[in-house]
Amino acid sequence: MASIPIRTKAIPPLEQGDHLSREEFERRYDAMPDLKKAELIEGVVYMGSPVNWERHAAPHFDVIAWLGLYRASTPGTQGGDNGSCRLDLDNEPQPDAALIIKPEYGGKVVFSEDGYIEGGPELVFQVASTSASIDLHLKRKVYQRNGVLEYIVWQVLPQQIDWFVLREGQYHPLSPHEDGILRSEVFPGLWLDAAALMRSELARVLTVLQQGLATPEHATFVARL
Repeated sequence: MASIPIRTKAIPPLEQGDHLSREEFERRYDAMPDLKKAELIEGVVYMGSPVNWERHAAPHFDVIAWLGLYRASTPGTQGGDNGSCRLDLDNEPQPDAALIIKPEYGGKVVFSEDGYIEGGPELVFQVASTSASIDLHLKRKVYQRNGVLEYIVWQVLPQQIDWFVLREGQYHPLSPHEDGILRSEVFPGLWLDAAALMRSELARVLTVLQQGLATPEHATFVARL
């Protein structure tokens, strides 16, 4: 008897604007190993554009250096770069940077068996060059609804940093202190000289952060973790 060939259906590629479930989004994303950036926001696929060095890559690097120093000085926290986050069934963003309190230290997120974050990280940072409209509106609503406690958007072209804090289910702008320094309400000691960051003065950014790390509030936070 002649054998009947079994034909397997090819997995369709991800396309900008596709309306997909999170499960189907992940299936197609996994089948495209060369694809570096894709997000599911309110059930719609958004694809990353080529990364401009001055408007994204260099600012992103400085943000990672800032968060990395904090993470190195704060046991019980963990940072991530471009990691997909399973927020809910319609949303799986891939933020430029995120900072979490690890679950075993009382953090909000959990890790799935296949290594994804499930739930909203404590802090998300987005470098917005061409994506400011979605980062400040649609994503902001999604992060707010899913309990991301602090959301920072750096608009590189107009040179503006917006830091939002979740209070009673709504995002409110975080105001700088009299010295112009922004201080996290979730991560004590996480201080940011936003003006210096936008001027690419990384040494100044890290000096201010080290001042925050030397405060009693940060020491108390570390002891509590």
